[in-house]
Amino acid sequence: MRTLQRVVAACFAVVAVGCGTESPELDAPSLRTQVAELVSPNGRNLNGRNLNGRNLNNGELGGMLVSVAYAGAQSASGKPLSNVRLQGSAFVGLDGANPVAGMGFTGARFVGKMGDGSTLPLRVDSITQGSGGDSDLWSYQVSYQGSDGSWRSVCQDGNGGALSAIAVAGRWNYLQGVAGGGEKIEDATAFTFACEGAAIAKCMHFGYKPWATVNGQSLAGHHQACTRMVRADFCGDGTSHTTDGQWVNLYDGVGVQSDTESWSTEAEWNEAGARCFTSETRAHEPVTCSGFNPIPDCGSTSHFQSGTRLISESPYGVSGL
Repeated sequence: MRTLQRVVAACFAVVAVGCGTESPELDAPSLRTQVAELVSPNGRNLNGRNLNGRNLNNGELGGMLVSVAYAGAQSASGKPLSNVRLQGSAFVGLDGANPVAGMGFTGARFVGKMGDGSTLPLRVDSITQGSGGDSDLWSYQVSYQGSDGSWRSVCQDGNGGALSAIAVAGRWNYLQGVAGGGEKIEDATAFTFACEGAAIAKCMHFGYKPWATVNGQSLAGHHQACTRMVRADFCGDGTSHTTDGQWVNLYDGVGVQSDTESWSTEAEWNEAGARCFTSETRAHEPVTCSGFNPIPDCGSTSHFQSGTRLISESPYGVSGL
């Protein structure tokens, strides 16, 4: 069993960054509401509770959009597309005998799968390719067709404004508090539209692109560990133990993110959740995880050689509480 101690520092919505902290080194007056500005290229970053976008589980949709099928894809003109797949986050396929890729998927239709097994028509309204080191990050404005026939954005911010998504192969288990919750499922038949601002997309912006490699090492495991870390899913059961907008410093052993702060060790992470953690966490209530056997010497960088993907640090101490 393990217990997380309560901490006092809190920021409430990621889209309304402003932590009210007394520590001057944590102030970030330049951070606004745009998702891109919530992502530091290295070192300290903001966390969040959502694994994927907030409106992927709303009353209008009637449930959770859990995945999107490659099969059944159509071009903007309604012609069937075959052999559709992702290369990184860019779609490729065939329109008849003609190859189609990248921007050629503008207007394409896909079939989304809901948690109850029903399906939902999806449409790619626009596509933007990233630049520089993120040229392999393609952003998609995606809408779904409502029951009244009109089209609405799949990904929305807290005010209902449209957000883009990154397409990533496979799907996730969105359940919470159960075995397998938060798990990445490698499914060759499906992909995920990962809404900007939530963990799946955010971790790709941190540099953990699951299709990429560093010195021959796949970053798929680092990406999944990052989705656990961003959400403070200490128990590895899909349950988040934080609030949106808190600071966390993360680093790894492959050189994607480096340690830029002198904060206290919070936890070590792999694909299944935390391997260990300390009292210096982002949690706001005691949390008990059954059957947990933490590795000793939490925060030792030597553990990068034995299964730890990421180490996180938190500025939120618990002394005096």
